[in-house]
Amino acid sequence: MKKYVITCALAVLATLGLYAQEVVPKKDIEEMRLKLNEDGSHYLKVTFLNQVWLRYNDSNPGTTVMNEPAANTFDIGLRRTRLQFYGQLTDHVFFYTQFGLNNFNFLAQNAGNRKLVAFFHDALGEYKVWKDNDWLKLGGGLTIANGLSRFSQPSVSTIMTMDVPVFAQATVDQTDEFSRKLSIYARGQLGKFDYRVVLSDPFPITTNGATPPPIGPSATFSQTGHHKQYQGFFMYNFFDKESHVTPYMAGSYLGKKKVFNLEAGFITQKAALWTSPDNGTTINYHNMNIWSVALFYDAPVSVEKGTALSAYAGYFDFDYGPNYLRYNGIMNPANGIVNGPYSGSQGNAFPMFGTGKVIYAQIGYLLKKDLLGDVGTLMPYASLMTANYDRLSDQMNVIDVGVNWLIKGNNSKISLDYQSRTVYETSGNDLVKSTNKGQVVLQYQIFF
Repeated sequence: MKKYVITCALAVLATLGLYAQEVVPKKDIEEMRLKLNEDGSHYLKVTFLNQVWLRYNDSNPGTTVMNEPAANTFDIGLRRTRLQFYGQLTDHVFFYTQFGLNNFNFLAQNAGNRKLVAFFHDALGEYKVWKDNDWLKLGGGLTIANGLSRFSQPSVSTIMTMDVPVFAQATVDQTDEFSRKLSIYARGQLGKFDYRVVLSDPFPITTNGATPPPIGPSATFSQTGHHKQYQGFFMYNFFDKESHVTPYMAGSYLGKKKVFNLEAGFITQKAALWTSPDNGTTINYHNMNIWSVALFYDAPVSVEKGTALSAYAGYFDFDYGPNYLRYNGIMNPANGIVNGPYSGSQGNAFPMFGTGKVIYAQIGYLLKKDLLGDVGTLMPYASLMTANYDRLSDQMNVIDVGVNWLIKGNNSKISLDYQSRTVYETSGNDLVKSTNKGQVVLQYQIFF
């Protein structure tokens, strides 16, 4: 079955390549941008992103799909479909909105109606204090601007790997809306120093659409009380400064910039989680404290050849409270499990979030610009997430290797990725490593 799926994926890849020149014109893709003044400094802009996935997955043990055992799955889905509408209305006033959907496959649902999965991701207004520089911007609304890391606020159209390291979006769909929160913030650039500080009003766990887990000895998000969340992200640009138009941060510049950054960030919230040793009679509350440090390098190797190197290495320290652990599977192709080790451990899920330490690294190399003639070039990559979570007896590793076929940069891109993940089983009260499982994903991205 694996060989069949991989053969089909490569056939689709080749077919798309044959028609690449027809799909994307030879001339540069024009922006959908409306000038509001003569020099274009005031403008309105619209963008569109669509990421289609074809995926074969070796299921975790005990997985079921619609109550039927499924040792493996093949599915087609929309990982992301987004519309952005934003603009600089005056020298001082900026707004940003984003509407779209995520993880839309045959299991997608929202309140039992598959037509309701699209929503506003972002809706913010921002005031630039000094029109001639980016020293201070004040904003608020529904926004992804936050602390922790660049991958906590990623520009998904420019990511180098198949997907972002979602563990860095620490409360995704728990006390936020797909990593967005109702927030007020200050952000800016002072020379080569880039900063953002954020005050967020997190959503209650009881409104995320899932039945909250019962209180127990392992920490879960509290269902009592409400406290604000404080975040900060700070970065020093040794070479080129990064774009500061929106709060989103690029995954790779494909050799268009020379970037080397040292970054650090944090998220903290009082009494965000709770535990109980006696089923709720005695309740203990726990602060959530998360921080990270990282290096990011993305620069041309040869300007003449168009080659470039992109690399990232980060250390993350997560404290959600005693033994917090959460399984998550991206666009999970399964919806049930028999005798599973943990809630939500079916399909392609793995222990993505937990109290403990994580090291994440990725590296990619952009090959010469005319490698494939008129139909673009390739960018192979690899990434590693290795986690030492308190709830797990063994180290958890997720390894991705893949290649991007950049037909027209990130505007038209085909990616092929293989992922290996650690699988756990229950041994007494412990979660111990049992095996590794994998998935193969073919993605076609269009962005303009």
